[in-house]
Amino acid sequence: MALGNLEQQRIKVNRLREMHRGPRTLVLPNVWDVVSARIVERAGFPAIATTSAGIAFALGYPDGEKISRDEMLEVVSRIAAAVSVPVTADVEGGYGARPEDAALTARGVIEAGAVGLNFEDGTDDPEHPLVELSLQLERLEAIRQEGQDADVPLVINARTDVYLLGVGPEEKRYDEAMRRAIAFRQAGADCVFVPGLRDPSVIGKFVAELKFPVNILGGPGSLAVAELEKLGVARVSLGSAPMRATLGLVRRMTEELQESGTYRSLEGAPSHAEVNKLMKAGSGSEV
Repeated sequence: MALGNLEQQRIKVNRLREMHRGPRTLVLPNVWDVVSARIVERAGFPAIATTSAGIAFALGYPDGEKISRDEMLEVVSRIAAAVSVPVTADVEGGYGARPEDAALTARGVIEAGAVGLNFEDGTDDPEHPLVELSLQLERLEAIRQEGQDADVPLVINARTDVYLLGVGPEEKRYDEAMRRAIAFRQAGADCVFVPGLRDPSVIGKFVAELKFPVNILGGPGSLAVAELEKLGVARVSLGSAPMRATLGLVRRMTEELQESGTYRSLEGAPSHAEVNKLMKAGSGSEV
C-alpha cells in the first residue's frame, strides 16, 4: 500500500537531515524547474535544492522577493512532485518581515511537498543590510514551530549574508558571521549557510569553531568540492549559477547565429527523444 504524503515527507526529512552529517559532503546543483530537477536526480544526486533567483528569473522577475510566495511555491510543488529524492526549497527571507510570514511560508513549503528550506537574513536596505538578529531568531523559531505542528520538521538551512554583502569592516565580518551562526544553531537550524566565504583558512576555522554543519556556495573561483570536504564542509550548493550558465549558453548560441549563422553552440545537447523520455518518467511518489 502506498505511503501517505505526510509519512513520505517525514521519511525524506530524516533522509535529508542525515545527509548533513557526513561522511561525504552533500552537493546540491540547484534547479529551477522540473526538467532541470529530473536531470540532477538522474545524475545520481541524493537531494534536490531549488534556486529562488533561478525560478524568479525564469518567471520574469528580478531576484530579491519580487516574485510572490505563491508563485515560488507553485514551482517548488511541481519539482517535488516530479522527483523521488528529498527537495529543499530556497524561500529567500520568507516573503514578509514578520515571524507570521515566515510561518506561512514554512507551511507552504510543507504543502508543496518539500522537506527543507533556505532562509536568509539579508535585506534590500543598504543602511540595514541584515535583519536584526533577535527578529531573525523569532522568524526561525516560527519556521521550526510550523514544522513541528505539521509533524514535518523541516530541515532549516539558515543563511547569513555577512560575507556575501560585505557587511561592516572586513576584519569584523568573521565575528559577526560566527555570532549569527551560533545563534541560528541554538535556534534550531540544521545547517548554517555562509555565501561569499571563500578563503580556505577562514572556512576551515569557521567549521572547526562552529562545530556544526556549514554550507558553502560553490562555483567559479570557489574551492573544489573535494577541498571543501577536507575542510569539513557539510554542504555545497551552487545557487543560481547553473541556471545562469544555461543563459550563457543561450547568449553564445544567439551570438553565433548572428555572427556566422552556424550551430556549434548547440552541440552536446540531449536529443529531443532523450528529454521527452525524461519527462515521461514517473513522478516523485516513491520513497
